[in-house]
Amino acid sequence: MEPEASINVLGGPLAPCSRDPLTGYFRDAHCNTCTADTGSHTVCAVMTDEFLAYSKYVGNDLSTPRPVFGFPGLKAGDQWCLCAARFLQAHDEGCAPKVSLHATHERALDIVPLDVLERYATTDE
Repeated sequence: MEPEASINVLGGPLAPCSRDPLTGYFRDAHCNTCTADTGSHTVCAVMTDEFLAYSKYVGNDLSTPRPVFGFPGLKAGDQWCLCAARFLQAHDEGCAPKVSLHATHERALDIVPLDVLERYATTDE
């Protein structure tokens, strides 16, 4: 499982998403991906209470700690490498979180159009 090139959606080097909590398909703090990452954990999202409630409602509880998996549970303000399809689904439902474009992998563009990601860009972009 070799990661693909670490390029962000803007064409530059992929910035870290989060070291605390440690995120990424490879748990390397980046939203790197590979062919084995069928969920495409490529969108660096800033969690909100609204998005966390939505994610739990649709069957992916990101707020409850799962110590057996080394998962601390997320809270509003945490950054996390989110599945691109889940981000797009949240966008369609009107509850998508903010996104760090510099830390979102270019492979997210296979699922989410750039103009959609740009609508949710954090202010530090």
